Amino acid sequence: MIPRVKFHVTSKEFSQLVYGVWRLSEDERGNSEKVVQEKIEFCLENGITTFDHADIYGSYTCEEIFGRVLKQNKSLATKMEIVTKCGIMLVSPNRPNNRIKHYNTTKAHILQSVENSLKNLNVEKIDLLLIHRPNPILNPEEVASAFYELRNSGKVSHFGVSNFLPHQVETLQKNLDFPLITNQIELSPLYIAPFTNGILDDCLQRKIAPMAWSPFGGGRLLQKQDELSRNVMNTIEKLANKYQFTEEEIILKWLTFPPHNIAPVIGTNKIERIKRYLQYTQVPMDIQDWFEIYSASLGKEVP
Repeated sequence: MIPRVKFHVTSKEFSQLVYGVWRLSEDERGNSEKVVQEKIEFCLENGITTFDHADIYGSYTCEEIFGRVLKQNKSLATKMEIVTKCGIMLVSPNRPNNRIKHYNTTKAHILQSVENSLKNLNVEKIDLLLIHRPNPILNPEEVASAFYELRNSGKVSHFGVSNFLPHQVETLQKNLDFPLITNQIELSPLYIAPFTNGILDDCLQRKIAPMAWSPFGGGRLLQKQDELSRNVMNTIEKLANKYQFTEEEIILKWLTFPPHNIAPVIGTNKIERIKRYLQYTQVPMDIQDWFEIYSASLGKEVP
């Protein structure tokens, strides 16, 4: 069973593996309620109870696609934790007023985005709301005011950020008297910068668990699309053969290796692929195995 984690000591529990719905609208089988419900139920049955959304996913359609299932099967919502994000404004036929891709972190937009998400998802509360990207003109007092209003109204339980650098987290946190509970960041064996640029150190200092998007490098790693991914995958395959686990389980074990308590966000539409993830906690990876993958990503041994 997938472990349960608290992103912060004050937070509710989430599943350590998070199902990301970014590609929900791209399933080759379509977006029927039957197809979507099958994925949701498989995740829930195997302990993946946290679902990661954003208003923009599927060009502003994925929350509604997901929400159709919850509308017809209201009990499913009681078994899951809903994460969603806001702040990115895409040029889309579904948002004709957006002339250029930009960010909007005004109080009015955050409040309206949450109302839209609640309606589209057919839920009464968002478990975790994230600001999707740092905004060069973000007003932390205004964002904090929106967070307070959403928290006091009971519409959102917890708040966090995504893709923020440590000083950007601190700027927002200073305007809140409750903790931001996560920073959702890009992290994979192909993108290891957070281990050295201060982001993961900041999470440890704040005692928050980060979420990792694109844990398999957006498919680049498993498909060995370039020299770096081929070299890293050679190491991962060696460990998979050594321990008799899937390559995906080796990667997930590497990401969740102590002490950072990372929650990987998986985004496949294929149940067959999710089955290849489920035993990652059983991989007997040791510290030298971990550094084999890290060194392969560096392209050299550590200093």
